Amino acid sequence: MFGLVMSLLAMLSNFGGPDLIIILLIVLVLFGAKKLPELARGMGQAVKEFQKAKDEFTDELHNAGKTAEKPDVRAADATVPRIENAPTAREIPPTPPRDETLRAAEERPAREV
Repeated sequence: MFGLVMSLLAMLSNFGGPDLIIILLIVLVLFGAKKLPELARGMGQAVKEFQKAKDEFTDELHNAGKTAEKPDVRAADATVPRIENAPTAREIPPTPPRDETLRAAEERPAREV
């Protein structure tokens, strides 16, 4: 059974000139002479649309890294007013860490007696 399937697949993958003529004759008989130009026109339009979409996609990929203009970047306006002569965060020394036992005692709620 497996050999039959493989030979069928091998036969389908090797289309030559006479095989294609037979397939075209079968399509002619199935669809008729009047429908063939419409089918060919539709397939041609589909191929053209596919090529157009493919070209637009590749153009978009190539132009993705390129930007024509860089916008002007300026600093944001401060929303908090500045205090003149106030020390900055770099000028204020950090507070030393408190003892862990004192911190734990302060965080624990007092018991009522």
